[in-house]
Amino acid sequence: MPLTPEATPKTYWLEHAWLGSHVAPGVGVETADGRITAVRTDTPAPPPGAEALRGLTLPGLANAHSHAFHRALRGSVQVGSGTFWTWRDVMYGVADRLTPDSYYALARAAYAEMALAGITCVGEFHYLHHAPGGTRYDDPNAMGRALLAAAADAGIRITLLDTAYLSAGFGDPPNQHQLRFSDGTADAWAERADALKGAEHARIGAAVHSVRAVPAGELATVADWARRRQAPLHVHLSEQTAENDACWATHGRTPTQLLADHGVLGPRTTAVHATHLTDEDIALLGGSTTGVCMCPTTERDLADGIGPAVALQEQGSPLSLGSDSHAVIDLLEEARAMELDERLRTRTRGHWTAAALLRAATADGHAALGWDDAGTLAPGALADLTTIRLDSVRTAGPVPRLGAETAVFAATAADVRHTVVGGRHIVRDGTHTRVPDVPTALADAIAAVRG
Repeated sequence: MPLTPEATPKTYWLEHAWLGSHVAPGVGVETADGRITAVRTDTPAPPPGAEALRGLTLPGLANAHSHAFHRALRGSVQVGSGTFWTWRDVMYGVADRLTPDSYYALARAAYAEMALAGITCVGEFHYLHHAPGGTRYDDPNAMGRALLAAAADAGIRITLLDTAYLSAGFGDPPNQHQLRFSDGTADAWAERADALKGAEHARIGAAVHSVRAVPAGELATVADWARRRQAPLHVHLSEQTAENDACWATHGRTPTQLLADHGVLGPRTTAVHATHLTDEDIALLGGSTTGVCMCPTTERDLADGIGPAVALQEQGSPLSLGSDSHAVIDLLEEARAMELDERLRTRTRGHWTAAALLRAATADGHAALGWDDAGTLAPGALADLTTIRLDSVRTAGPVPRLGAETAVFAATAADVRHTVVGGRHIVRDGTHTRVPDVPTALADAIAAVRG
């Protein structure tokens, strides 16, 4: 089902609305052709014909880092001993079983879960390109197109970050699992990615999987592809100390320094995780205004560590948030976890205001995905809205509704009441309007790939 904006002019009345710096009561939002045309404060009651959204309404949330097929791992990889690398072996087993049809079904269900959580846009870091063994499908972009269709049918926007993944590690050939990820060379990757086209709900970006998976001599090709198209470019960076050690052994440089050497850093680039950085790395990222996407629930699930988010932002890196492996799909939890993890690391409180954390989950997240026209409740912005209940056991009480703290430090994804994308209700009163039974869709899709 195509995701088209609502062309008919429509007015929403927001009982409470977060307007970037504060929460205002009684706000009228007028929309047409999928965009906000007017925002009127001091509107104590719904105007005639307006649809009332009772609760606290935010701009739609942006999930800046997703691997949709990882949703099939939830509940089966969270216990027991091991590391990121043992987790990766289980992940490869799921990847080996996916086809374009089963990937569509799994992604559609995962994206529908995101819509239920108030997410209106996802950045899909997509490297599962080919059939097992590396054979190309008749349509070389069959897997990517399945993801684009899944997002449309789940009712959310997507930036498909088509990912170059060429090596098992610093020049080693791909292993048997990774063959379906690889195009062989960056030039071949670029030729395939050129055939992908955006749509009303979709934009096409690029990604370097990591410095271990894209040889140094190929990095500039991917960066140049994104630069020519003014497209977002994402990269997993220093998620593991083992990657840093191997990069030093091969190049005598950190991964961040290697990316800087080959023109990968810059304002359209987002480094994902950025967990194990030197002071020089932080200065390089901030000085180039390279964004950083933090994924706290995945980083703690995989025991990766806590990245230097405060220092990165102080140096000039805008921050965004992602659910990554989908151990949890809850951008409000990611926002609060960034602050709470930093409290644990430093044993001090108050590193970000609630408003700053919401900006990471909204405007800055959308900007990282190339949707600079989303993430705010302002005229001209896309009419993407998320409404949180103020009457659940988590959010009830008269004082919290006066500030953004309710969303960040009290609410969860379970409190999302409405999700509007392009002026169209995708979630109404907690029910997905396009995928009415999301739990069954998830269970069926996961069973198909896990048995």
